[in-house]
Order: sequence, then structure tokens, then C-alpha cells
Amino acid sequence: ANAGKKVLMLADGNGEYSSALGLELDARSFGMGVRGQRFSLIVNDGVVTQINIEPSGEFGVSSAEVALEQLP
Repeated sequence: ANAGKKVLMLADGNGEYSSALGLELDARSFGMGVRGQRFSLIVNDGVVTQINIEPSGEFGVSSAEVALEQLP
């Protein structure tokens, strides 16, 4: 599927948004510091309509393919 101009991909470089959502991941024991847990959001007109949070160590529900299927 081609999302065209429907999709805006944003980064959370300093982790403030992840922290505000309660999605911090403490990876200091792995030498990686505090990071954001893997997740994706679908936002329509400023309203979150879907949040996909990965179980620890997995990748699936936050993939681009899943996000494209969830677009309105």
C-alpha cells in the first residue's frame, strides 16, 4: 500500500514523548541507556486512534505494514 501524504513519521530523539506516554525502557544494564519502548501511534486530526506497543524484545505490531492497515 502507498500511504502518500497521509503519513508523517516523527522521531523522539531525546525521549521526552516516550517518557510522557510512560513508554520508557531502561536498557542501562545492556549499555544502551534509557530509551523509548518500541511503539507506533495512529493519529487522526490530532487524536490518537490506535497505539501499538511491542512486548519486550519483539517486533510486529509496531511495523509499517500493521500501521498502514490501520490508517483511516
